[in-house]
Amino acid sequence: MSDTSRRRFLAGLGALGATALGGAQAAPSSAPAPSRMKIGYAAITWGGRDDEAIDDIAAVGFKAIQLRASVLNAYAGRPAALRRRLRDRHLTFAVLSSGNLRVDPAEAKTEIELHTAHAAFVRDAGGLFLQVIDEKPKGRATEPDDYARLGHLLTEVGRRTAAIGVPLVYHPHMNSLSETPGALETILAAADPAAVSLIFDIAHYQQGGGDPIAAIRRHAKRMRAVHLKNVEPTAAAPGYRWTPLDRGRVDVAGCVTALTGGGFAGWGIVELDRVSDPATTPKAAAVANRDFLTKRLHLAL
Repeated sequence: MSDTSRRRFLAGLGALGATALGGAQAAPSSAPAPSRMKIGYAAITWGGRDDEAIDDIAAVGFKAIQLRASVLNAYAGRPAALRRRLRDRHLTFAVLSSGNLRVDPAEAKTEIELHTAHAAFVRDAGGLFLQVIDEKPKGRATEPDDYARLGHLLTEVGRRTAAIGVPLVYHPHMNSLSETPGALETILAAADPAAVSLIFDIAHYQQGGGDPIAAIRRHAKRMRAVHLKNVEPTAAAPGYRWTPLDRGRVDVAGCVTALTGGGFAGWGIVELDRVSDPATTPKAAAVANRDFLTKRLHLAL
């Protein structure tokens, strides 16, 4: 190659590089960053009609599901059948809600065995995580030792479930020991992070008096899943109700930005406890929540 040809060749490469760079700079600055969060939907809205929930959630386009303990009865002794049903509908079994965990020391052995058995079902059904919610002591006031006792019990359950391949995720919840942000911090500090991860609920945390965006940033390393939901005040007891994503007090968009901006790669599970409008079906509510996520928040299912 002559010196002249070489100079023309190098100049051409420089022009191509400048064009490519200019194209990258010309990309719309408003384009959302790709999200590593995986999206699923909770079956709670269907009130125990788990097969209907599985069919509807798959039909709406979600790729994962959180099931409740009712499925343990419907598929008792048949985890492989549930696995096949979910596989046929292209749904990942992300989380099982295993029920409440009682902190009464006299019940500890029973509680550990119960939730470990549930974890074995999750494993055999192809599921990923086991969720527990704690239960306040009955017949007496909560004591400071209850928080540490819960942390230790969660640790023991989590070690047992992890040993059979199903990590434990703890769900802070209204009307539980973890109702307030301060109580949650105490419980998490008492629980071994290697055994107890977090399934964070942005609406429960907000209703309990916390800032969910700040909590997402603080507990990002411990979170394996997040419940995406909303809440609004009501005049009737208990003074609040859970709502679809597009209305309520929670800054859902801000929470999603905190999750995606922080590189959260766990499960975002949309949860609506029940439909408040008798004319609305659980499936229709799932469609509305899907559209909010995909059209307004630009998340991919």
